[in-house]
Amino acid sequence: MTFAFHRKTQHTCKSGLFLLPCLVLSVFSSFFSFEGTLKAEQPNVILIICDDLNDYVDGFEGHPQAFTPNMRRLANSGVAFKQAHCNIPICGPSRASMFTGIYPHHSGCFGFTNWDGYEVLKNSRTMMDHFRAHGYQTLGTGKLMHHMVRSEWKNFGNRADYGPFAFDGKNKIAHPEVPSPYRDIGAVDGSFGPLVSLRGKRTSSGEPLTWRTGSWAKQRTLRVASQQERDATADELNGQWAVDQIRRCAEDRGQQPFFMGVGFIRPHTPLIVPKRFFDQFPLESIQLPKIRKGDVEDTFARTVRGIPEGADGPRSEDMGTKLYNTLVDSYESDKEALRHFIQAYLASVASVDEQVGKILDAVDHSTLRDNTIIVLTSDHGWGMGEKNYLYKNSLWQESTRVPLIIRAPGVTPSGGESSQPVSLVDIYPTLLDLCSVPADTQKNKKGHELDGYSLRTLLEDPSHGTWLGPRSALTGLYKWRTKYDPSKESYALRSKTHRYIRYENGREELYDTEKDPHEWRNVAGDPSYANHLSDYRKELMLRIPASGDEIPNQPVFKAKQVAVKETNERAAEKKGAAKSSGGEAESWKNQYFAKHPEADVDRDGKLSWPEYKAYRKKYDPPPAGR
Repeated sequence: MTFAFHRKTQHTCKSGLFLLPCLVLSVFSSFFSFEGTLKAEQPNVILIICDDLNDYVDGFEGHPQAFTPNMRRLANSGVAFKQAHCNIPICGPSRASMFTGIYPHHSGCFGFTNWDGYEVLKNSRTMMDHFRAHGYQTLGTGKLMHHMVRSEWKNFGNRADYGPFAFDGKNKIAHPEVPSPYRDIGAVDGSFGPLVSLRGKRTSSGEPLTWRTGSWAKQRTLRVASQQERDATADELNGQWAVDQIRRCAEDRGQQPFFMGVGFIRPHTPLIVPKRFFDQFPLESIQLPKIRKGDVEDTFARTVRGIPEGADGPRSEDMGTKLYNTLVDSYESDKEALRHFIQAYLASVASVDEQVGKILDAVDHSTLRDNTIIVLTSDHGWGMGEKNYLYKNSLWQESTRVPLIIRAPGVTPSGGESSQPVSLVDIYPTLLDLCSVPADTQKNKKGHELDGYSLRTLLEDPSHGTWLGPRSALTGLYKWRTKYDPSKESYALRSKTHRYIRYENGREELYDTEKDPHEWRNVAGDPSYANHLSDYRKELMLRIPASGDEIPNQPVFKAKQVAVKETNERAAEKKGAAKSSGGEAESWKNQYFAKHPEADVDRDGKLSWPEYKAYRKKYDPPPAGR
């Protein structure tokens, strides 16, 4: 019989409602007994997270040409949440929030400092650590959290690998087919194109090209002789690792239940995947998103951007505008530019979908099918030129909306869809609820209870289930700082009918998403929406801290140092890229210059090491006294 143990997860309901405990036992099949404490009879969990995946997924209406038959297959056997949103639209802090179930404004984690340096987060259990503490074997591979704690995993496969990268023998560079100036952005954000043999390909200076891949610390050559003869990509390796683990678990019927995390890197840049995926989307056939000319003019994101980027690397609050303008400048028209980029994005999504299919096949063709929960989602979305923006980290729907699909045997109907706005922090309490795992995730009083709510009622009845959480999904914005004051950051609320944005400087945007699903008209200044505006202002003020003093200590920010010896700087400046670490540093400095042309004080078109140091000292100093 199926063990359908219906209960509100064991944390305080933020809405102020207090529910009486309720036990409901449903009898359907035979894979569970009433002895819910038997760990071997608890369901397994597979959590699949894709990187930078927006709503370009079949069934989510993001792009009519999206080819994701396996994600669609998962949705057809479970529930798709059509208004799921991230809690901060950039990788590191979004994953920290999702895997701890804690909002950034409660932890202070809005940036890229290691998540376990934050007092709140290090004193709260991550999803995998909590499942491990309650008898689950934890299995993981790929990019899950930006900073992995190895002890939380019984078995971990492959570390995050953003490759393949084109390699000129000294440095990773952009795909050879990408034109300048876009390619000059660098090997990650400035690169897209098919993975093909580079035999005979050379740089403009005559250097032979090869492919490189691997973690940042351990790179290796990726052999590509042809489409049929090549090494596996990182996502293919992670997909196979997951399949092997699933088969092993299926063979060992008496073992403890498992929690598996699978982190696929695509469609994160560089958008480089096997050519056959590009062939599915002929360039001339690519349909462009609906973009309204001048759409950015009544928005205010630009008013809170513009401070120099942080010492934590080449990230910028205004990266989306820079990427869009640079891409357009690299082609004859904005339409041609977007067609090239969207083709690469659709190809990357299709490549990930193939790996998702392998995981589904491994589960569905085994004894695990009726006792394994599968969740698929993304850390945030990605804008495709809407509002002249090509990136993540905005408070508009293109950045905040993510696919969320959950299949829970015995709980979810087939092909269910929910329009209730929910967010990534709801995944953690949902899985605890479905697996009958206690929700006391705080290690001690310095930790924080789960901020999310169980989605179980919506999984059971997607159309009419009673939602116990807030009416709006809440998203914060990343902006580089040495310390964050959650009471003074920028936020968005997405309800069923509106999107409300309040920036740190008090500027506001309000969109009537029922009448304006593309968020083209900011009605915050329209008198007929005054009551709505006041309503969302009040909701936001009730949900975020009134003062930054309410947030526990944050970690000390340590500016990253350029990996080059002082004595090598003059030689590197004269000779350019060298074979030593100085060459890597020179390449990094040039990428920095591409994003900060104002650092070139003497306007000679080059950024010297003294200019670089002076600029960093003035605008990116290590925080004093922290």
